Amino acid sequence: MIIKIANLNLYYDKFQALKNVNLSIKENLITGIIGPSGCGKSTLLRVFNRMNDLIKNVKITGSILIDEKDIYSPVYDLILLRKNVGMVFQRPNAFPISIFDNVAYGPRVWGINDKKTLIEIVERSLAAVDLFDSIKDRLKDSALSLSAEKQQRLCIARLLAVEPQILLMDEPCSALDPIATGKIEELMLELKKKYTIIIVTHNMQQAARVADEVGFMLLGELIEFNSVKKIFTNPSDERTFGYISGRFG
Repeated sequence: MIIKIANLNLYYDKFQALKNVNLSIKENLITGIIGPSGCGKSTLLRVFNRMNDLIKNVKITGSILIDEKDIYSPVYDLILLRKNVGMVFQRPNAFPISIFDNVAYGPRVWGINDKKTLIEIVERSLAAVDLFDSIKDRLKDSALSLSAEKQQRLCIARLLAVEPQILLMDEPCSALDPIATGKIEELMLELKKKYTIIIVTHNMQQAARVADEVGFMLLGELIEFNSVKKIFTNPSDERTFGYISGRFG
């Protein structure tokens, strides 16, 4: 297991957003987190790279281990964590600079300034998201000139440039049309060969298409976690069945 969560509780001031979550995530799989709006899916996702730290009055109890190390330990390197655990958001957040500089941004932050090395990293990262061939003559153009789907690919390439281990995806296709969504899903299936991916999605069909294992959340609790086949064909909990059958949510 690459990630182990035990007895995780998270509070926003007096409101408890996560309730005694226990979860183990396997390496090089796509783990889907589903559930209705406001159930704690995105809050759970942000736990993995401590983005909740940026929110005032957040309190967390329990343990979150990545590679057997407690990421909430006072001695854990937070900057290194966010390099190792990258995040893709609902809408592409390409920087308003060139395509090349978007991808080179992270390596430069980490002290890589050699031009030849940066070129190699940019080309490799763009190729990994199947983007390089289509834009190799436009690398000096603004990233904002790309389509939404290509901007989302660019954002993923920007993460890959710093060689993470885990990719977090928070509704990565919510701003995309069905054709673009299909392309991003194909990319995810390719990327899991090298990376561990955790995706939050409202789209149950998407979870069924791409995920290997799925967790269903409701009102801050992880109700059920199992293989995608088990969750969608024979769930153990009536609440899971009620959600996937459309009775609520």
